[in-house]
Amino acid sequence: MSNGFLTIVLHCHLPYVRHPEHEGFLEEDWFYEAVAETYLPLLRVLRRLRRDDAPARIAVSLSPTLCEMISNELLRARCLSYLDQHVELAEREVRRNRNTPYAPAARMYRERYRLARRDYVDGYGPDLLSAFQELEDDGMVELMASAATHALLPLLQGRAAKRAQITLGLRNFEKHFGRRPAGFWLPECAYEPGLEQLLADAGVRYFCLDTHGLLLAEPRPPMGVFAPLKTPAGPFAFGRDVESSHQVWSADEGYPGDAAYREFHRDLGFDADLHYIAPYLHSDDVRRHLGFKYHRVTGDVPLAQKKPYDPQAGRRRAAEHAADFVRQKTRQMLRARAAIGRAPLILAPYDAELFGHWWLEGIDFLEDVLRGAAEQGAFDCVSPSQYLDALSEGDAPQEGRPALSSWGYGGYFDAWVNGSNDWLYPDLHLAESRMAQAAFRALAPDHLAGRALDQAARELLLAQASDWGFLISAGTARHYASRRFSSLMERFSALLDQVEAGRVDVAFLNWCESHDDAFPEVDHRVFRSSALLAT
Repeated sequence: MSNGFLTIVLHCHLPYVRHPEHEGFLEEDWFYEAVAETYLPLLRVLRRLRRDDAPARIAVSLSPTLCEMISNELLRARCLSYLDQHVELAEREVRRNRNTPYAPAARMYRERYRLARRDYVDGYGPDLLSAFQELEDDGMVELMASAATHALLPLLQGRAAKRAQITLGLRNFEKHFGRRPAGFWLPECAYEPGLEQLLADAGVRYFCLDTHGLLLAEPRPPMGVFAPLKTPAGPFAFGRDVESSHQVWSADEGYPGDAAYREFHRDLGFDADLHYIAPYLHSDDVRRHLGFKYHRVTGDVPLAQKKPYDPQAGRRRAAEHAADFVRQKTRQMLRARAAIGRAPLILAPYDAELFGHWWLEGIDFLEDVLRGAAEQGAFDCVSPSQYLDALSEGDAPQEGRPALSSWGYGGYFDAWVNGSNDWLYPDLHLAESRMAQAAFRALAPDHLAGRALDQAARELLLAQASDWGFLISAGTARHYASRRFSSLMERFSALLDQVEAGRVDVAFLNWCESHDDAFPEVDHRVFRSSALLAT
């Protein structure tokens, strides 16, 4: 008999960054890096597990903005160009590092980029979404939806704005995958009481919360996070396991900080002679991360003192850590089973980009965990729906209303609303109210006004992304995030001004539609407020 259940959820998300006005754009590289270093290797791992009939299933949430980027023809072409450049640079790096301590790492990068390009061109065509759908059809993966542009829902002002993010997120999922999902990833695991009703109205079966969102539910759940919570509206809330989080997330306490692993922050783009790497930089010749990192974590020493990276040592360490993780989960499940009187569920959600991109060996770790759990039979790796389907009549669910919560520093939206970024929200709230009013008044707009209203809704949705506030708060791409948010709000305001004045500038509208082109299915009427309609 199984000691319990492990549910791994990988959340795949990037903000919608697409700049056709530039031949190369630094922040677009986020997407190409994630494709090459996380999404393609993840698909490769899952296909190997399927080939070997490994009885392990995981859940993967794909944000709508990411789905739109993956399916965008311009970004697809640029991604292939990125891979071609990296294959070329990898060949040069093998030659340059011959007979040096960095030769093994150079050969590793050549193999990785060759595989990535092969998979992108021949393996997936480059339709990564169909590859994920195929894995779901085969029972390896359960796909989850998310809010349209990854807005932190509790920070949106009105019910109409929250409902629009949920509704459009689900429509986008159905557009790409041809089905309605059972699960919904709340961006940043951010929850406020009442969201479960919006999810229930949309047909969602379950969602995920951070630990305290479930532990502080009313009434307190007797089984804690070791069983999902059935909310008053019906959907189940799964709570994140703290122990699993610390083991994998923490660079200080967890596995990724091990001395043998590759050091992320030291990169060829900053170490090499500028003339040598110039062909692989953007036209501004500004140094950037190129993905070739030749040093290991080593220890708490300056970057300049990091030791050469040994790929084989890193791979061995990942196998050891995976075995340790399986042992730790087995012990934890035995303790939890004794405490709650039934097989526990452990929810382990992570940002997918941790595996392969930030933590190079994380992809190997993930595969070894899934294989190790299957081979030992100590616990079952299942998706949330599998777990809910397996509940017997004797396993009555715990019930209650979750508590206000999010993941991230502080657990209550601290990273997304603070002194560095709180200026975003008055503008957003005003825009949300204005959009609801415009959608209510324009009951039968002419074609041009309807297009302008749809594009205004698109600009607002993109501005609502939680990424801008986070990037400003973290100091990562702060100037880009501020400019991006401000430009989206300016376009939104200009479009609504034109609609209200009855004079839509067709050239301006065409420009907006060609640059901010995500979600062609957007219909501005989704922002109509039920409160306004009732007046």
